[in-house]
Amino acid sequence: MAEDNALGERESMDVDVVIVGAGPAGLAAAIRLKQIANEKGEEISIVVLEKGSEVGAHILSGAVVDPIAVDKLLPEWREEENTPFKTPVTADHFLVLGPAGSIRLPNLFMPKLMNNHGNYIVSLGNVCRWLAEKAEAMGIEIYPGFAAAEILYNEDGSVAGVATGDMGIGRDGKPNAMFTRGMELKAKYTLIGEGARGSLAKVLIEKFGLDRDSDVPKFGIGIKELWQVDPSKHQPGLVQHSFGWPLDGKTGGGSFLYHLEDNQVAVGFVVHLNYQNPWLSPFDEFQRFKTHPAIRETFEGGKRISYGARAITEGGYQSVPKLSFPGGLIMGCSAGFVNVPRIKGSHNAMLSGMLAAEEVMAALGRGEANTELAHYDIAWRESEIGRDLKNVRNVKPLWSKFGTWAGIALGGLDMWTNELFGVALFGTMKHGKSDAESLKPAKDCKKIEYPKPDGVISFDKLSSVFLSNTNHEEDQPIHLKVKDETLQKLSEHDVFAGPSNRYCPAGVYEWVEEGEDAPRFQINAQNCVHCKTCDIKDPNRNITWTVPEGAGGPNYPNM
Repeated sequence: MAEDNALGERESMDVDVVIVGAGPAGLAAAIRLKQIANEKGEEISIVVLEKGSEVGAHILSGAVVDPIAVDKLLPEWREEENTPFKTPVTADHFLVLGPAGSIRLPNLFMPKLMNNHGNYIVSLGNVCRWLAEKAEAMGIEIYPGFAAAEILYNEDGSVAGVATGDMGIGRDGKPNAMFTRGMELKAKYTLIGEGARGSLAKVLIEKFGLDRDSDVPKFGIGIKELWQVDPSKHQPGLVQHSFGWPLDGKTGGGSFLYHLEDNQVAVGFVVHLNYQNPWLSPFDEFQRFKTHPAIRETFEGGKRISYGARAITEGGYQSVPKLSFPGGLIMGCSAGFVNVPRIKGSHNAMLSGMLAAEEVMAALGRGEANTELAHYDIAWRESEIGRDLKNVRNVKPLWSKFGTWAGIALGGLDMWTNELFGVALFGTMKHGKSDAESLKPAKDCKKIEYPKPDGVISFDKLSSVFLSNTNHEEDQPIHLKVKDETLQKLSEHDVFAGPSNRYCPAGVYEWVEEGEDAPRFQINAQNCVHCKTCDIKDPNRNITWTVPEGAGGPNYPNM
């Protein structure tokens, strides 16, 4: 049993490895751990914690998947009848959008790494569900609905495991009739795969100074809808990317349309979170994007069936922090392994999980526990992950420095020279400011007036959140923590005109301008889709995203 405190004792479980997050990285790590143990004829206890109500409930991605990782992890998967890899890519289109028209860029201009031949259009949530079935069949324990809320430490300062959050805490911070203490999971090694801007990864990076030698992290927000379209407009296997309108040349971002099976089309819009104008609303830019003549026709006569949003790591090679700490490793999007120009990260997430598993199994074989597995930091850079990210390391900083048109052209040139000659024209560029520091005061920026949604192609936030199946117990503490309410008023409201109301894609934040205590900062935490944008974009870093009660948040069926 764990130490006593005011809420009572927590029960404790001892395992060899605890994994936080049942995403691609966490599940690949669990499967690879078990594979190696089975090859050696050894027993290993593995527990995977997942804060979503089920595996895949919080997974959101485009997604076009490079099968390099699943080929390595489960090489016989192609012989199976029922896999989530149903739709191979059949065509690649790249569009430049203007206000009224579009130009398709010839594919021959694109470096080979941008070619999606051999990749698959998938629901990444369904991929994770499939991986979870594989893991459980091997005897791996997966606990959905349990949010890892706290890092546990040994007396020597090494990580000893994690504790799940207490359940049944009321809005007043006191236990209610449903109160249940969280559980401590003590492990020889702890693997963190929470996704972009993971709350425990953030704590570990700060505590151990893991980012002291890396560039600032950078992020985007990805907003996605899934549509059932008219069969006559469906082209299975079509991958379409675009950039340009409705964003201006100083604001980075782009879109995707992926034609899956069953007359379904995934449409998404990414806005780089280093945008400067506090009046900008990524959600409304997305809704406006769908009204473009080159896009709208795909969705006319169709039906929107799902919605969600998620932060995306965009810092790349130079922003990846040290990933080993005493007692564990950071993997996947928590580490920052997304290839920005490819808009892909799940293959690197799985590869990193497999590398992490191999490092842990080697350490366990040496009889070690809670040690620092520093070789992991060398291994990922020497692997397919490092090669994938190194060749595109200047695309995001060039885009940020020179704007969309010159930045993309220079980034493409840099990718070509890397591909043909193994040389980057610009060396390794720095990102500069953090995304939190990029906003300009509202008085210095042009206010953006967005058209009202038509309810057919474009929609409002609340009807969108409804489609995400988001739910939180109302009588629980707000999981979005504002450090300084006065600062929020004096700066976020008075200087930047309340951008939280616009950067949040779920209507969580609003400034109530009426009443005696106006303006009042209101947090509608029950709407939160766990995108983490507030934790990234608040201009004062005054908002911290923490895990709510287990199983809270969106319930994406097939995103």
